Amino acid sequence: MAIQIPTRILDGAVLAFLMKGDLYGYALTQSVQKIFDISESTIYPVLRRLKKQNCLETYDEPYQGRNRRYYHITAEGIALLKTIQSEWTEFNGHVNQVLGEKDD
Repeated sequence: MAIQIPTRILDGAVLAFLMKGDLYGYALTQSVQKIFDISESTIYPVLRRLKKQNCLETYDEPYQGRNRRYYHITAEGIALLKTIQSEWTEFNGHVNQVLGEKDD
């Protein structure tokens, strides 16, 4: 896909995946990469930003002698996801009008 993914959509994607359950960074990256063509390093700034906004919490779990950092969506994150979903629905409707798709 040649269209650059807006930050807001990437935030929404991360939050949507975390609504399904807690994930560690690499697993989350792999999930997002199945949908969007992004580099591995793209997700970590998103996670830091969302954590700073109190949309995510982190905790560590041991795995094969190391710790994995898991991400958990907070109430603020759920509220932000609902806002992004609403914004997307409105935006998508406008784009479809402009590009000629019919909304039956």
